[in-house]
Amino acid sequence: MGKIIALANQKGGVGKTTSSINLAASLAVLDFKTLLVDADPQANSTSGIGFDPRTIKNSIYECIINQIDPHEAIQHTDTPNLDLLPAHIDLVGAEIEMINLTDREYKMKAVLAQVIDEYDFIIIDCSPSLGLITINALTAAHSVIVPVQCEYFALEGLGKLLNTIKIVQNRLNTNLDIEGILLTMYDVRLRLSNQVVEEVRSHFEDLVFDTIIQRNTRLSEAPSFGISVIMHDANCKGAINYLNLAREIIRKNGLVAAEPEESTATV
Repeated sequence: MGKIIALANQKGGVGKTTSSINLAASLAVLDFKTLLVDADPQANSTSGIGFDPRTIKNSIYECIINQIDPHEAIQHTDTPNLDLLPAHIDLVGAEIEMINLTDREYKMKAVLAQVIDEYDFIIIDCSPSLGLITINALTAAHSVIVPVQCEYFALEGLGKLLNTIKIVQNRLNTNLDIEGILLTMYDVRLRLSNQVVEEVRSHFEDLVFDTIIQRNTRLSEAPSFGISVIMHDANCKGAINYLNLAREIIRKNGLVAAEPEESTATV
Protein backbone atom coordinates (compact mmCIF):
# COMPACT_ATOMS: atom_id res chain seq x y z
CA MET A 1 0.00 0.00 0.00
CA GLY A 2 1.30 3.43 -0.93
CA LYS A 3 1.79 6.39 1.34
CA ILE A 4 -0.41 9.44 0.73
CA ILE A 5 1.24 12.80 1.45
CA ALA A 6 -0.68 16.07 1.11
CA LEU A 7 1.09 19.40 0.62
CA ALA A 8 -1.00 22.08 2.26
CA ASN A 9 -0.81 25.73 3.21
CA GLN A 10 -3.74 28.12 2.84
CA LYS A 11 -1.23 30.92 2.24
CA GLY A 12 -0.54 31.29 -1.48
CA GLY A 13 2.88 31.73 -3.03
CA VAL A 14 4.77 29.40 -0.70
CA GLY A 15 5.95 26.93 -3.35
CA LYS A 16 3.27 24.33 -2.69
CA THR A 17 2.56 23.39 -6.31
CA THR A 18 6.24 23.61 -7.28
CA SER A 19 7.05 21.29 -4.39
CA SER A 20 4.23 18.89 -5.23
CA ILE A 21 5.35 18.51 -8.85
CA ASN A 22 9.05 18.22 -8.12
CA LEU A 23 8.77 15.99 -5.07
CA ALA A 24 6.56 13.61 -7.05
CA ALA A 25 8.98 13.67 -9.99
CA SER A 26 11.96 13.11 -7.67
CA LEU A 27 10.33 10.10 -6.03
CA ALA A 28 9.59 8.72 -9.50
CA VAL A 29 13.17 9.25 -10.67
CA LEU A 30 14.34 7.41 -7.56
CA ASP A 31 12.30 4.43 -8.80
CA PHE A 32 9.17 4.81 -6.68
CA LYS A 33 5.86 4.52 -8.52
CA THR A 34 4.21 7.86 -7.80
CA LEU A 35 0.82 9.47 -8.41
CA LEU A 36 0.54 13.26 -8.38
CA VAL A 37 -3.00 14.35 -7.47
CA ASP A 38 -3.99 17.88 -8.46
CA ALA A 39 -6.60 18.95 -5.90
CA ASP A 40 -6.44 22.65 -6.74
CA PRO A 41 -9.06 24.21 -9.10
CA GLN A 42 -6.28 26.36 -10.58
CA ALA A 43 -4.89 23.10 -12.01
CA ASN A 44 -1.30 24.35 -11.92
CA SER A 45 0.11 20.90 -11.18
CA THR A 46 -1.77 19.61 -14.21
CA SER A 47 -0.34 22.25 -16.56
CA GLY A 48 3.04 22.18 -14.82
CA ILE A 49 3.51 18.52 -15.67
CA GLY A 50 2.54 18.96 -19.33
CA PHE A 51 -1.25 18.69 -19.63
CA ASP A 52 -3.77 21.31 -20.73
CA PRO A 53 -6.55 21.41 -18.09
CA ARG A 54 -8.99 22.72 -20.71
CA THR A 55 -8.72 19.51 -22.72
CA ILE A 56 -8.94 17.10 -19.80
CA LYS A 57 -12.02 14.90 -20.21
CA ASN A 58 -11.97 13.23 -16.80
CA SER A 59 -10.41 14.74 -13.70
CA ILE A 60 -10.50 14.41 -9.94
CA TYR A 61 -13.77 16.37 -10.09
CA GLU A 62 -15.48 13.56 -12.03
CA CYS A 63 -14.01 11.02 -9.63
CA ILE A 64 -15.36 12.81 -6.56
CA ILE A 65 -18.71 14.11 -7.84
CA ASN A 66 -19.66 11.58 -10.53
CA GLN A 67 -17.85 8.65 -8.91
CA ILE A 68 -16.07 7.56 -12.07
CA ASP A 69 -13.24 5.05 -11.77
CA PRO A 70 -10.00 7.03 -11.18
CA HIS A 71 -8.28 4.79 -13.72
CA GLU A 72 -10.35 6.60 -16.36
CA ALA A 73 -8.86 9.94 -15.28
CA ILE A 74 -5.24 9.08 -14.48
CA GLN A 75 -2.71 10.21 -17.09
CA HIS A 76 0.77 8.79 -17.70
CA THR A 77 3.45 11.50 -17.84
CA ASP A 78 6.72 11.67 -19.75
CA THR A 79 8.56 10.92 -16.51
CA PRO A 80 8.89 7.15 -15.90
CA ASN A 81 7.03 6.01 -12.75
CA LEU A 82 5.02 9.25 -12.55
CA ASP A 83 1.26 9.43 -13.17
CA LEU A 84 -1.14 12.34 -12.77
CA LEU A 85 -4.71 12.55 -11.53
CA PRO A 86 -5.49 15.94 -13.09
CA ALA A 87 -7.67 18.85 -12.02
CA HIS A 88 -10.15 20.90 -14.01
CA ILE A 89 -11.72 24.31 -13.38
CA ASP A 90 -14.96 22.46 -12.54
CA LEU A 91 -13.34 21.55 -9.23
CA VAL A 92 -14.03 25.10 -8.03
CA GLY A 93 -17.73 24.21 -7.74
CA ALA A 94 -17.20 20.83 -6.13
CA GLU A 95 -17.35 22.13 -2.56
CA ILE A 96 -20.86 23.51 -3.09
CA GLU A 97 -21.98 20.27 -4.72
CA MET A 98 -20.54 18.26 -1.82
CA ILE A 99 -22.23 20.24 0.96
CA ASN A 100 -25.23 17.94 1.32
CA LEU A 101 -23.45 14.68 0.50
CA THR A 102 -23.15 11.95 3.11
CA ASP A 103 -19.56 11.45 4.28
CA ARG A 104 -18.52 14.48 2.23
CA GLU A 105 -15.13 14.69 3.96
CA TYR A 106 -14.23 11.15 2.84
CA LYS A 107 -14.89 11.41 -0.92
CA MET A 108 -11.24 11.80 -1.95
CA LYS A 109 -10.20 8.99 0.38
CA ALA A 110 -12.69 6.70 -1.38
CA VAL A 111 -11.26 7.69 -4.77
CA LEU A 112 -7.64 7.09 -3.77
CA ALA A 113 -8.49 3.80 -2.06
CA GLN A 114 -9.14 2.41 -5.55
CA VAL A 115 -5.54 3.01 -6.67
CA ILE A 116 -3.45 3.13 -3.50
CA ASP A 117 -2.06 -0.38 -3.97
CA GLU A 118 -0.67 0.57 -7.40
CA TYR A 119 1.68 3.28 -6.08
CA ASP A 120 4.49 3.68 -3.57
CA PHE A 121 3.63 7.35 -3.01
CA ILE A 122 0.62 9.54 -3.73
CA ILE A 123 1.34 13.28 -3.55
CA ILE A 124 -1.65 15.64 -3.25
CA ASP A 125 -1.31 19.29 -4.26
CA CYS A 126 -3.94 21.08 -2.14
CA SER A 127 -5.58 24.39 -3.00
CA PRO A 128 -4.50 27.55 -1.11
CA SER A 129 -7.53 27.40 1.17
CA LEU A 130 -8.84 25.36 4.07
CA GLY A 131 -12.09 24.44 2.33
CA LEU A 132 -13.80 21.09 1.89
CA ILE A 133 -11.47 19.83 -0.86
CA THR A 134 -8.42 20.46 1.34
CA ILE A 135 -10.19 18.80 4.27
CA ASN A 136 -10.81 15.83 1.95
CA ALA A 137 -7.10 15.71 1.11
CA LEU A 138 -6.09 15.79 4.79
CA THR A 139 -8.65 13.11 5.60
CA ALA A 140 -7.28 10.88 2.82
CA ALA A 141 -3.60 11.48 3.64
CA HIS A 142 -1.27 9.58 5.92
CA SER A 143 0.79 12.73 6.43
CA VAL A 144 1.07 16.38 5.44
CA ILE A 145 3.99 18.53 4.30
CA VAL A 146 3.71 22.24 5.08
CA PRO A 147 5.74 24.47 2.74
CA VAL A 148 6.90 27.74 4.33
CA GLN A 149 8.67 30.40 2.29
CA CYS A 150 11.82 32.04 3.69
CA GLU A 151 10.34 35.51 3.43
CA TYR A 152 8.61 38.16 5.53
CA PHE A 153 5.37 36.96 7.17
CA ALA A 154 6.56 33.37 6.66
CA LEU A 155 4.67 32.12 9.71
CA GLU A 156 1.51 34.10 8.91
CA GLY A 157 -1.49 31.76 8.97
CA LEU A 158 0.59 28.76 9.97
CA GLY A 159 -1.14 28.54 13.33
CA LYS A 160 -4.54 28.33 11.63
CA LEU A 161 -3.32 25.53 9.35
CA LEU A 162 -1.85 23.56 12.25
CA ASN A 163 -5.13 24.01 14.14
CA THR A 164 -7.04 22.67 11.13
CA ILE A 165 -4.69 19.68 11.00
CA LYS A 166 -5.37 19.06 14.69
CA ILE A 167 -9.14 19.19 14.10
CA VAL A 168 -8.81 16.69 11.25
CA GLN A 169 -6.68 14.45 13.48
CA ASN A 170 -9.30 14.58 16.25
CA ARG A 171 -12.43 14.18 14.14
CA LEU A 172 -11.69 12.66 10.74
CA ASN A 173 -8.23 11.08 10.48
CA THR A 174 -6.59 10.05 13.73
CA ASN A 175 -3.59 8.66 11.83
CA LEU A 176 -2.66 11.94 10.11
CA ASP A 177 0.95 12.92 10.86
CA ILE A 178 2.98 15.98 9.96
CA GLU A 179 5.60 14.63 7.56
CA GLY A 180 7.55 17.84 7.93
CA ILE A 181 7.75 21.59 7.45
CA LEU A 182 9.53 22.45 4.21
CA LEU A 183 11.45 25.71 3.91
CA THR A 184 11.20 27.11 0.37
CA MET A 185 12.39 30.13 -1.63
CA TYR A 186 15.61 30.37 0.36
CA ASP A 187 18.12 32.97 -0.82
CA VAL A 188 21.52 32.52 0.80
CA ARG A 189 22.37 36.18 0.06
CA LEU A 190 19.53 37.55 2.19
CA ARG A 191 19.78 37.98 5.93
CA LEU A 192 15.99 37.66 6.12
CA SER A 193 16.09 34.15 4.65
CA ASN A 194 18.56 33.04 7.30
CA GLN A 195 16.49 34.68 10.05
CA VAL A 196 13.37 32.83 8.89
CA VAL A 197 15.25 29.51 8.86
CA GLU A 198 16.42 30.12 12.44
CA GLU A 199 12.95 31.18 13.59
CA VAL A 200 11.15 28.21 12.02
CA ARG A 201 13.73 25.73 13.32
CA SER A 202 13.55 27.21 16.83
CA HIS A 203 9.75 26.96 16.84
CA PHE A 204 9.30 23.53 15.24
CA GLU A 205 12.67 21.81 15.81
CA ASP A 206 12.67 18.24 14.42
CA LEU A 207 9.49 18.82 12.42
CA VAL A 208 11.51 20.90 9.92
CA PHE A 209 13.11 19.03 7.03
CA ASP A 210 16.90 19.22 6.80
CA THR A 211 16.51 19.96 3.09
CA ILE A 212 15.87 23.59 2.15
CA ILE A 213 14.57 24.57 -1.30
CA GLN A 214 16.64 27.41 -2.71
CA ARG A 215 15.50 30.04 -5.20
CA ASN A 216 16.64 28.91 -8.63
CA THR A 217 16.05 30.22 -12.15
CA ARG A 218 15.80 26.77 -13.73
CA LEU A 219 13.25 25.77 -11.09
CA SER A 220 11.13 28.81 -11.96
CA GLU A 221 11.40 28.11 -15.70
CA ALA A 222 10.37 24.45 -15.66
CA PRO A 223 6.56 24.90 -15.43
CA SER A 224 6.53 26.97 -18.63
CA PHE A 225 7.87 23.88 -20.43
CA GLY A 226 5.33 21.59 -18.73
CA ILE A 227 8.04 19.51 -17.06
CA SER A 228 9.60 19.06 -13.65
CA VAL A 229 12.90 20.74 -12.86
CA ILE A 230 14.60 17.33 -12.92
CA MET A 231 13.58 16.84 -16.54
CA HIS A 232 14.46 20.48 -17.29
CA ASP A 233 17.95 20.50 -15.76
CA ALA A 234 18.91 17.64 -13.47
CA ASN A 235 22.12 19.38 -12.36
CA CYS A 236 20.64 22.68 -11.17
CA LYS A 237 20.21 23.54 -7.48
CA GLY A 238 16.43 23.17 -7.68
CA ALA A 239 16.65 19.60 -8.97
CA ILE A 240 19.30 18.68 -6.41
CA ASN A 241 17.21 20.17 -3.59
CA TYR A 242 14.09 18.20 -4.49
CA LEU A 243 16.01 14.96 -4.99
CA ASN A 244 17.49 15.47 -1.52
CA LEU A 245 14.01 16.10 -0.11
CA ALA A 246 12.76 12.89 -1.72
CA ARG A 247 15.72 10.96 -0.27
CA GLU A 248 15.00 12.43 3.17
CA ILE A 249 11.36 11.31 2.99
CA ILE A 250 12.37 7.87 1.70
CA ARG A 251 14.82 7.41 4.61
CA LYS A 252 12.25 8.67 7.11
CA ASN A 253 9.85 6.00 5.91
CA GLY A 254 12.42 3.22 6.16
CA LEU A 255 12.83 2.76 2.41
CA VAL A 256 15.85 2.65 0.11
CA ALA A 257 16.15 4.76 -3.04
CA ALA A 258 17.56 3.70 -6.38
CA GLU A 259 19.84 6.49 -7.57
CA PRO A 260 19.01 8.12 -10.94
CA GLU A 261 21.25 7.73 -13.96
CA GLU A 262 23.73 10.51 -14.72
CA SER A 263 21.91 11.77 -17.79
CA THR A 264 18.43 13.27 -17.49
CA ALA A 265 16.72 15.28 -20.20
CA THR A 266 17.54 18.97 -20.30
CA VAL A 267 15.50 21.59 -22.12
